[in-house]
Amino acid sequence: MSFNVLVLCTGNSARSILGEMLFNHLGQGRIKAYSAGSKPAGQVNPVALETLQKHGVPCEGARSKSWDEFAAPDAPQIDFIFTVCDNAANEPCPVWPGHPTTAHWGIPDPAHVEPMEARRAAFEEAYQSLHKRIAAFLALPLETMTREEIVAAARRIHEEA
Repeated sequence: MSFNVLVLCTGNSARSILGEMLFNHLGQGRIKAYSAGSKPAGQVNPVALETLQKHGVPCEGARSKSWDEFAAPDAPQIDFIFTVCDNAANEPCPVWPGHPTTAHWGIPDPAHVEPMEARRAAFEEAYQSLHKRIAAFLALPLETMTREEIVAAARRIHEEA
């Protein structure tokens, strides 16, 4: 059994790309992850790709795309949605209407940190935060849990991270 995960952020160029690639890499076929944005930037942040490559995480096919692709009739059926924008920074976060299995994992945006060395450090911090959460999520017995239990567990993972 495999699950489809959608990682959402506003621009779909940094954190949601990290999340998509990490879910696919760590999920080892148990998870098929996608990412999208409510206002996609149109290109993936090069430091996101650099960070993934540094950790040996494949990032082929990474692209910034609109969440409209996942509302189309031929789109994959999504099981879990994670929003990764940072509400603490008053950053607008996309809302996926009518989908009961959504959890929010706010991660500070590393994309505009200056200077470049600080940006690389911010991407590394975002990567590590997502890695920790995703590994904990994948350690759950998802196949035997109810959706409500999964959502509660995803929220606990965020609070404990």
